[in-house]
Amino acid sequence: MASKIVGATVRAVSRKRPIIPTKAPLVLTSSAVTKVKQLMNEKPDMIGLKIGVKTRGCNGLTYTLDYCTDKGKFDEIVEQDGVKVVIDAKAQLTLLGTEMDYVENKLAAEFIFNNPNIKGTCGCGESFNV
Repeated sequence: MASKIVGATVRAVSRKRPIIPTKAPLVLTSSAVTKVKQLMNEKPDMIGLKIGVKTRGCNGLTYTLDYCTDKGKFDEIVEQDGVKVVIDAKAQLTLLGTEMDYVENKLAAEFIFNNPNIKGTCGCGESFNV
């Protein structure tokens, strides 16, 4: 028979104050913040950059990036270092805990999503599944 080391109880409590999240669903690197600021300076009438996902590619989903003029009812806004990134309601669960980076080299300049939720990607890195 196993011995009891620690006990646990559950109590119902009333919510007198709202729950405040302690961590953003998306974290931007300093190079991503710099690039988003540059993009937003070119389009001052936009509120931020919008990230979404759509069905595409050989592995299921791909990220979409677009300028955002207004926030949807269930969209989430992440503000970091003076930039706003709007996460589409359909993409929120697939982006939780993701780091967004911007990388420039001789062959490409692109945003990279380091997502711990991804279970597999295609060979070219364009699509993923969770």
